[in-house]
Amino acid sequence: MMEGFQPWLMVSRYLATHPGDPERGPLVRLHPSDARKRLLEDGELVWVYGPRRHEMAVLVVDDTVSPGTVVARDVLGIAPAEIVRVVKHDFDAGRSTRNLG
Repeated sequence: MMEGFQPWLMVSRYLATHPGDPERGPLVRLHPSDARKRLLEDGELVWVYGPRRHEMAVLVVDDTVSPGTVVARDVLGIAPAEIVRVVKHDFDAGRSTRNLG
């Protein structure tokens, strides 16, 4: 079970890359205030929980992203205007499913 305050975020923009693109892979961009609320730092791996599934992605703290929203790239199971949660991954939790939220 997740602990603490986990505010929801709306996907304001979704980027899908193609083979051969120079930058690819799961990535989420958050406003610095949203990152601070979640105790997240630029460049760390985070869980992105969408309505259909959850995926790990690299976090980029970006002040051009509007507060309360997220910009996602190549994160499966989410789409624009959907609500997601971005959660810090607990690498110290060991091999259990309790750290998955």
